[in-house]
Amino acid sequence: MIENRRLFLKSSGLSLGSIAAAAMNARAEPSPATVQGRISSSALAGFPHHPATAKRVIYLFQSGAPSQFESFDYKPGLSQLAKTELPDEIRNGQRLTGMTAGQSSFPIAPSIFKFQQRGQAGTWVSDLLPHIGAVADKYCVIRSMHTEAINHDPAITFFQTGSQLSGRPSMGSWVAYGLGSINEDLPTFVVMVSRGTGRAAGQPLYDRLWGNGVLPGKTQGVKLRGGADPILYLANPAGCPPQIRRRILDDLKSLNQETFARTMAPDVQTRIEQYELAFRMQSSVPELMDFSDEPQSVLDSYGPDVSKPGTYARNCLLARRLAERDVRFIQLFHMGWDQHDHLPDHMGKQCRDTDQPTAALINDLDQRGLLDDTLVVWGGEFGRTVYCQGKLTETNYGRDHHPRCFSVFLAGGGIKPGTVYGETDEFGYNIVANPVHVNDLHATILHTLGIDHRRLTIPFQGLDLKLTGVEERHAVTDILT
Repeated sequence: MIENRRLFLKSSGLSLGSIAAAAMNARAEPSPATVQGRISSSALAGFPHHPATAKRVIYLFQSGAPSQFESFDYKPGLSQLAKTELPDEIRNGQRLTGMTAGQSSFPIAPSIFKFQQRGQAGTWVSDLLPHIGAVADKYCVIRSMHTEAINHDPAITFFQTGSQLSGRPSMGSWVAYGLGSINEDLPTFVVMVSRGTGRAAGQPLYDRLWGNGVLPGKTQGVKLRGGADPILYLANPAGCPPQIRRRILDDLKSLNQETFARTMAPDVQTRIEQYELAFRMQSSVPELMDFSDEPQSVLDSYGPDVSKPGTYARNCLLARRLAERDVRFIQLFHMGWDQHDHLPDHMGKQCRDTDQPTAALINDLDQRGLLDDTLVVWGGEFGRTVYCQGKLTETNYGRDHHPRCFSVFLAGGGIKPGTVYGETDEFGYNIVANPVHVNDLHATILHTLGIDHRRLTIPFQGLDLKLTGVEERHAVTDILT
């Protein structure tokens, strides 16, 4: 007699385990119809909620927070206010970081770099970003982003997970959870990290930023490392040919299926699936990393660093190759944007790292017809202050953290190209039109993928946990086509 729900689940586990085993053993070369069916079956029931304009996301996260004054928020009037004090009524008691709280003076530091109007739309873009400026008609700049965090770790965590508390599911994991995989031979969520030349000791990045949190383990991001071995332990050890590895995995699968039949533990099922994915990746990853099929003109477009493993340029080309292979969520982290001092020199180097590869990626996607259904996002975790941190001279200055307003841009995937959204005041300190909260950006990204952010949830500690938090947030539909 079945006494309770737990006993019922255990007694029915054998048949469910057999079904799972049969499905995994029945893998064959898919037809287009089969692929479409697999896309539907791997997504949550009822997903997507509405027609999607994007099929995948490439998120170019600029870790450390690039200055909006040297990138996309042109403030020519500041040159007349150079070295004058920021008015108290503008700062309005905003909290300061420990790095500037002790300053007795907050002198205004206008950018020493020129801006130009780029593209037919005339978008103002800094001369530090000439290549990104050249593709200005392909993206939308949001100048009115704002966040709640003022320090790097909680701010980066907020952008990646929708919460300043560590341990929550990352954005890529949420997307993988809701929509599932399109390519069964590569992970649904892939991460790459590069270190900038502008500041060697950049803010640290932790694996939890692409973790799955309370979501199934198969949704966590897989990090591709720079160098000859992008994924550790993927290759067969010496003396272990593929057929022996296959037999070992079959035996492990059998043991894990027996465990799953007894326990119905989701982590056991994840282990089975990830072993199988890893085996398939022994073929798919080397093919992904082999650039021998890339025309020299394409390699040249990404700049000279494309040949150096672990660089931002190489990761941008890998992002395009992953997009071609229908990886759902691709995230690049580029470190080194924390310019508290020597900003003109350090940010100049960061821009040289990223400007040409970013524009090349957008053009490459566009030329291959992939930009229409790929959402590209560029930006950091907060902005920079209009006032100088430390000593201000004619040629040198630094900027502290500024959560009240900053700039990001989005391209492709149903975004209105050649547009600017939001506005800041004459000091670039406060938002005066169309504020966009971090969670609003999350809602917008999910919307392009066909997801209603309010309905992508999982029960956790009495809460229907979601990426966009508990407060009311909205997709920014004004920037959508």
